[in-house]
Amino acid sequence: MNNEILFAKTLEAVRKKAREQGNVISKQQVEEAFSVLALEESQLLLVYDYLKKNKIGIDENIDLDEYLSEEEKDYLKEYLEVLNQIEEVSDGEKEAYFLSAMAGEKGAQQRLIELFLPKVAEIAKLYSGQGVYLEDLIGQGNMALSEGVTMLACEESAAGAEGLLVRMIMDSMEELIADDIEVHQADRKLEEKVNFLAEKAKELAEEFRRNVTVKELSEELELSEDEIWEIYQMSGYAIEDIDAEGRK
Repeated sequence: MNNEILFAKTLEAVRKKAREQGNVISKQQVEEAFSVLALEESQLLLVYDYLKKNKIGIDENIDLDEYLSEEEKDYLKEYLEVLNQIEEVSDGEKEAYFLSAMAGEKGAQQRLIELFLPKVAEIAKLYSGQGVYLEDLIGQGNMALSEGVTMLACEESAAGAEGLLVRMIMDSMEELIADDIEVHQADRKLEEKVNFLAEKAKELAEEFRRNVTVKELSEELELSEDEIWEIYQMSGYAIEDIDAEGRK
């Protein structure tokens, strides 16, 4: 394995470890992780800078609210004010709820959902600024929470069950962000196709001094008429230089 691949894999492992520790990691852990690469101090500083930019604290927790927009802060404030009505429990009581939920007790599962709603909001802060609204991240996390409390029977301890629940919430938010990125990539590709077709249609229209047909574009671009028509449809029939008569 070359150093570039090893560095990328190590960095991802460090990020994962930090997530598991509440989005904080120690310098010692980072140095131990990268020891096989024998990084210089300047290189380690770049790693620390990268981690901080990804909302990971080094040796101390970071204030995630600093990364939120004013709109997100206002939404979160209102949301948490509603959740303040939920009665808190001691660590021992929370452990008892987990054990009961692991045994399939519906009441305990419902209580865990209530207790973890603020935790979902806190986790959502980690993923803010990545293209998905904070409100949507919280909604996605809440759905994972509702499903997750029914899937704890496989764990052997309350601590293990809590760790599983947190991972499921985080995974759901990461999947939402990945799906959003995929949608935006598809939108960009469509936009590129529409712009390309519009440009070629305009060039031919100027040459012919009239709107061009789908057939003429097909012959010019070596695309099938169906492909051109599909792009034209997806543009909302907005390419002015195409003569679509007989195709609609």
